[in-house]
Amino acid sequence: MSDAVTRVCQVSPDIGAAEARRIFLDAQSLARRRPSRRPRDADFAAYLERQGVLQLDTVNVLARAHYLPLYSRLGPYRPAVLDAFLWGDERGHSPHAFEHWGHEASVMPLDVLPLMHHRMLTTTTWKARTRDALERERPGLLAQVQAAVEESGPVVGADLEHLAPREGRSGPWWDASHAKVAAEYLFITGGVAASRGRHFARTYDATMRGWGLPAADRGDWGVPADEARQALFDRALSACGIGTPKDVCDHFRLPFQAGPRTPGVAGGKAWAASAVERGLAQWVSVEGWDEPALLATGSATPERPHHRAAQDPGRATGRALLSPFDPVCWFRPRLQRMFGVDYRIEIYTPESKRVYGYYCLPLLVGDQIPARLDLKADRKAGVLRVLAAWLEPGVATGARRMTSARIAAAASDELDLMARWLGLDSVEVSDRGDLARPLRSQRAASPGATPSTAIL
Repeated sequence: MSDAVTRVCQVSPDIGAAEARRIFLDAQSLARRRPSRRPRDADFAAYLERQGVLQLDTVNVLARAHYLPLYSRLGPYRPAVLDAFLWGDERGHSPHAFEHWGHEASVMPLDVLPLMHHRMLTTTTWKARTRDALERERPGLLAQVQAAVEESGPVVGADLEHLAPREGRSGPWWDASHAKVAAEYLFITGGVAASRGRHFARTYDATMRGWGLPAADRGDWGVPADEARQALFDRALSACGIGTPKDVCDHFRLPFQAGPRTPGVAGGKAWAASAVERGLAQWVSVEGWDEPALLATGSATPERPHHRAAQDPGRATGRALLSPFDPVCWFRPRLQRMFGVDYRIEIYTPESKRVYGYYCLPLLVGDQIPARLDLKADRKAGVLRVLAAWLEPGVATGARRMTSARIAAAASDELDLMARWLGLDSVEVSDRGDLARPLRSQRAASPGATPSTAIL
């Protein structure tokens, strides 16, 4: 944090809305322009360590979910290089990361693994229902699948089908086979380690090979549940820089308060109070926010090597298209409160009920999100298609509304860069959305901006 901001925080708890956005974007590595050099493994490691979690998703209409947050911050890179970093050698063993349920399905740095142990062992409705259904319909299958994975891993779900041949559409989880459901149950409960193989298929292997640790129910290598949740909250605080306790809890999907699924959980208010008491945060009031916020303070220590105090860069100069699976977009109340953007991913919304489009990416310009674009990579035609381009109807607290010409210029540059990263020859903008006409005019005024060769 700058000296000026430090003095303000010591004297007064008041934080301006724009300052809060800059602090958050700085913690997210989005406050400044992307580096001009080619991203390296060290950059991937720095992102993973700072955020603690990288969400995965199978949607590939533009690029896989885990590619986009790194691209938004670092610029173009070869996706295969990131995959090698995340999933290591030909067996899928990485010295850097592991896959589990962090913020939904996620890749996390290995030092977070002991903090996930309690989640693997905690009983949930899904776990109980799935185990009961498997034992009722396929007695002994869980033990068979675990043994097969330990003997022959890494394997994909299809390699396990012979243990429980399909008998129609009767699996207890969606339309997956019993063998696949058993493997997923073991993954979620820490009975096997998961990784990724060809075409992003999940693979399963013995935990001793994947993690260098016994299965969750066979080892005491985990951090106790209460300590683990507090440690995850502390780490999320550094990743956010500033936020309400609910904002911070959402980063690792921590329960804000105890409920039927999480009896005895201390909850977000208690974790926040502990962070303040230990000097990791202080309470502040933010312009336009209805509840107090936590501001990360203090410095890293041997016990907390990943802790980072909030910093205000003074000016936000970054620009990026943000994935729906980007940490900035995860928590809708924060996005609305901080940027004035009401955002909902519409992938799972029937087409007739979609408002903005199937895969809309918010456009970040400085400390504002003034637009969103519905994008599709038409790989066969070599075209990045802008199916719709929309101006945001609202404006962030304390910010001036940008002109449509400025927004269109920023969007056009970002589209050219993304097209080159994806190896696409051109960008085509449809006429849907109130930003479409300014964007088409901008691109007509600067034709040929997208070269026909992929970056790197």
